[in-house]
Amino acid sequence: MRQVKVGSTSEFADPGRKIIAFERFEVGVFKLDSEFFAYLNQCPHAGGPACQGKMIAKVEEIIAEDSTSQGMMFSKTKMHVVCPWHGYEFDIRTGVHPGNPRARLRKIAISVSGDDLIIELPDVGAQAGQGDRPT
Repeated sequence: MRQVKVGSTSEFADPGRKIIAFERFEVGVFKLDSEFFAYLNQCPHAGGPACQGKMIAKVEEIIAEDSTSQGMMFSKTKMHVVCPWHGYEFDIRTGVHPGNPRARLRKIAISVSGDDLIIELPDVGAQAGQGDRPT
């Protein structure tokens, strides 16, 4: 795999996201609580652009000691991205669907070097070295 600079850390709001387009695929890069996460922009459900969806706090049910529901609330610690095609949600930190751990976004290795964000290009599309330049 080849490493490619995709931007600088200062270009991101927190929380924030950018979609980096390559010739044959896209990568969603997220910033959350000063950490960076990257995923192939392809929903495992139907191939939709999952990383382009709405970013929302996870909805959690409040359960009382007697096991009755006390209503719903937005999580203060977990943030999801929702695929715009069919509403599948994925945890931004892990890429995992909250109801089905086998459904997950394909994680892309990302690192910070100074102010630069570097990703390791996935093996997607044609031969290595083709389609791996940002457009």
